[in-house]
Amino acid sequence: MLKIIDQSPLDDKATSNRRTFFKQAGSLLLTTGTASLGLLGVSNVAHGASATSTVLNTQARPSTWQTWESLGGVLTSGPTVSSWAFGRLDVFGRGTDNALWHKWYHNGWSNWESLGGVLTSGPGAVSWSYGRIDVFVRGTDNALWHKWYDNGWHNWESLGGGLTSGPGAVSWSYGRIDIFARGGDNAIWHKWYDNGWSNWESLGGLLTSGPTVSSWAFGRLDVFARGGDNAIWHKWYDNGWSNWESLGGGLTSGPGAVSWSYGRIDIFARGGDNAIWHKWYN
Repeated sequence: MLKIIDQSPLDDKATSNRRTFFKQAGSLLLTTGTASLGLLGVSNVAHGASATSTVLNTQARPSTWQTWESLGGVLTSGPTVSSWAFGRLDVFGRGTDNALWHKWYHNGWSNWESLGGVLTSGPGAVSWSYGRIDVFVRGTDNALWHKWYDNGWHNWESLGGGLTSGPGAVSWSYGRIDIFARGGDNAIWHKWYDNGWSNWESLGGLLTSGPTVSSWAFGRLDVFARGGDNAIWHKWYDNGWSNWESLGGGLTSGPGAVSWSYGRIDIFARGGDNAIWHKWYN
């Protein structure tokens, strides 16, 4: 499987080249922890991995699963993970103090660090460039709160809203982020960043889970959530928002979604038998 490998130092020229790449690679898929870079033959690399000073190779993946390892910590939410380069992982979760906690892998695992905040949901994380991470959570005021890393961690900022679920985040290109969450009316609400934050917009629906989102191309978004009938419901953006469509099923959890190439989406959820159920689009 083709992978992008970048082991060169990050200098000003490389940074400029990377940014040029991300601005121009309109068909390059950049996503959250739920989706991968599907174009240019890149799989499971990074949201924001660099293609400057890189080598494409067919390095074989390990043929067997490794054993479970404990990464420690005491968490009160599920984790979310983002990657901004080959060999780099950033993991986030809510701690017992309701703060955001962070652990990263880069030639070995770091210690846990607290990023503060008072969270009432698990986090969502996304990267749209090398060295950039954006983390989103619901606060005690039910607003969306945002913290980002770019040459150091920045302070928390409120992005408003009235959320009744944790947020889902995705990026389809350099400098673009789309955030989704369930509102107090059980509809999906959407906010995006593109040279500045938009207002919130309602995408409708009557949902019983938080959303998950995937992108398989520049300008393409696919949003999934569980409806009042426990089926998966789907809405997508491609030069405008579609209507909601039912994909059936009988879910007892919210869905997770991923894309590994142009035009391909895989969805997973827990069923009434407590098994994992899978549906895909190709």
